[in-house]
Amino acid sequence: MIARMWTGVTLASKADEFADYIKRTGVPGLLDTTGNQRVFVFRRIAGDRAHFVMISLWESMAAIKGFAGDDVEKARYYPEDEQFLLWLEPTVNHFDVLVDEKPGRGEELHKQ
Repeated sequence: MIARMWTGVTLASKADEFADYIKRTGVPGLLDTTGNQRVFVFRRIAGDRAHFVMISLWESMAAIKGFAGDDVEKARYYPEDEQFLLWLEPTVNHFDVLVDEKPGRGEELHKQ
């Protein structure tokens, strides 16, 4: 499994509006792509800025290409993003998912 991580910053005064916007655009765009397994959106407000992190989980890099195109490192933006974001990060990060466990397995994992 591969995690794709995007980050963006908007004004805190636009945080709720931007959150609603990405729930209507970015999240469905990810979920509707074959090979996407899950999407998380995180927000942290610090002073007058709202920091967003979106992490999507994918079955393979080929699946990510179905969403992002051949240049998987390039961030994908929607037309109205410029109305919210203070700058457009040009790239995203990818990580191999090494652990994907749910609570309740800790004791079992310690025995291994």
